[in-house]
Amino acid sequence: MECMEEDPSENERGLWKLFVDGSSCLTGSGAGLVLTSPDGWTLEYALRFGFKATNNKAEWEALIAGLTIAKHLEVQNIEASSDSQLVVGLANGEYEAREEPMDKYLSHFQSLKSAFEVLRVLKVPRAENTRADQLLKLATAEELEKNKTVLVDYLDRPTISEIDVMDIDLPQEPNWMTPFINWLRNGILPEDPAEARKLVQRSNRFQLRDGILYKRSFSFPWLRCSTPLEASYALREVHEGVCGNHTGGRTLSHKLLRQGYYWLTLHQDAIDLVRKCDKCQRNANISRTPSQPLKSIMAPWPFTQWGIDFVRPLPVAPG
Repeated sequence: MECMEEDPSENERGLWKLFVDGSSCLTGSGAGLVLTSPDGWTLEYALRFGFKATNNKAEWEALIAGLTIAKHLEVQNIEASSDSQLVVGLANGEYEAREEPMDKYLSHFQSLKSAFEVLRVLKVPRAENTRADQLLKLATAEELEKNKTVLVDYLDRPTISEIDVMDIDLPQEPNWMTPFINWLRNGILPEDPAEARKLVQRSNRFQLRDGILYKRSFSFPWLRCSTPLEASYALREVHEGVCGNHTGGRTLSHKLLRQGYYWLTLHQDAIDLVRKCDKCQRNANISRTPSQPLKSIMAPWPFTQWGIDFVRPLPVAPG
């Protein structure tokens, strides 16, 4: 790697120094950060991870955490030093990210670069990164809670992790509930007289409350009508979610009804989901039905039937 000499003009503009180190061991994963201002003010930071991370991931988390702190402090010029050859090579464009986690970390790093006027990432020997290494050992020590002199924080999940959120407040495309909502809310009927008559008759079982459509049930309370997106989520959650036990199609549909959900194709959708479920197909009972039609057998075992014949009187044997 080509070393970059410091420009004195950058020190005059305020060049901050950042030393980072991350690692994973038996006692846990963590990172150590040392951020130094141009006038000598130093911030020491120990970061402990609440998740399993490899050494490369821990090095990336350390670098991203240090740059994030510098960004909040409105640092403009910064020089980050790490003893990880992979992280420095990826950050400087010398290496190519061939794994998905490394590619995500690199994308996150690229998004942070725009917050700084000058950002340099240098590779330093481990001997020159001793203080960050000491903070790293403190972050992964079992007696971390007894420390009172160094800033300590916990990272519950990786920086590149994404949280799955289903936003049901977004405008929905027209679905099976649209005609009922238009009629109950706005009094709008379809142009076809037959469809309009059918909609009025069926709408007697539906009711609109606070913008949500409900259906009257015979043996259950009011059932909340679900959009196709909500229906797909409810099916998968009840079938294979945290409390799901991969029940059959009929049982799955009745369980959704007992939970208070309804849509037109509820029963058929439950059957189709079970038929497409890989675990259900792999663990289903093997069918014993023969490939050829059965033929009736008159005598399944010997002497199950007896016959008699009528013959003439038999001759008397000698003796």
